[in-house]
Amino acid sequence: MGIDPATASGHGQLKWVNLRGAGIKELTGKHSGETSGSSKSEFAALLQQLALQSANGDSSNGLTSLPDSSSLSNLIWQQLGGTAGGYSGISGEITETVPTDYEDLIQAASAKYGVPVDLIKAVIDTESSFNPNVVSSAGAKGLMQLMDGTANGLGVSDPFDPAQSIDGGVRYLSYQLKRYDGQEKMALAAYNAGPGRVNRLGVSNDQELMEKLSLLPKETQAYITKIERARAEYAV
Repeated sequence: MGIDPATASGHGQLKWVNLRGAGIKELTGKHSGETSGSSKSEFAALLQQLALQSANGDSSNGLTSLPDSSSLSNLIWQQLGGTAGGYSGISGEITETVPTDYEDLIQAASAKYGVPVDLIKAVIDTESSFNPNVVSSAGAKGLMQLMDGTANGLGVSDPFDPAQSIDGGVRYLSYQLKRYDGQEKMALAAYNAGPGRVNRLGVSNDQELMEKLSLLPKETQAYITKIERARAEYAV
């Protein structure tokens, strides 16, 4: 996730819709039903804060840092019809893969958020080569290369802590999987370059994404291939 700010200023941001003009129903889409009046009001207020920061040129990557960012993260899940367990389209069962130094943390995050173990390992390998102390030129930190805005929004206080980085990174990846109905390449592109870039392509599945892959930053084009290659190495 460590990409040059000049080429992907929207990298990692949860810009699922245009926050300046989006309503609750537009954000929730088909993933949830009607929300209560109080929930709508609270969520609308949070959206307004996000929209104001976006309008002011906020360049932070990931969930915007708000006074109670963990509450924002949980509320987003409520509006998407999800739960703290993460993306429900994948079972999250413990699966056998090539072990790593962070096996227990990865297995726990997989079960918690429903993201395949081999995919998590492939992302960590590609992002940081399993170095918990790495910092990219863009400022992404830790095993899963979380930008400060993303880390704050996910409740990650120390991105260099493997437990926090893996939990937060997998949670963020599960957001993207849920957003794109389990289309893994779309989710990975969003993880790397930001949902806004993916959405602007006007694609709805992985096949369509690959047909327009050249329109994404070169790093993102290579990123998807690297993930697939690494994933094959960790699968048993």
